[in-house]
Amino acid sequence: MGPYYYVVKKLDGDYAHLERTDLPEEEPILVARALLPQEIEEGSRLLWENLMYTLLEE
Repeated sequence: MGPYYYVVKKLDGDYAHLERTDLPEEEPILVARALLPQEIEEGSRLLWENLMYTLLEE
């Protein structure tokens, strides 16, 4: 599966709301921040591949 690209739409405590860039009309997914790179902030771009999230450099 993948790769899929996401944008962090909202940080909400221990969770992040992620929106897939190729399917913006779908509901954002809720992901535990423990599964994401620590450096993320709202607006960060992520790559999901091989069951791992990677922060993409701007």
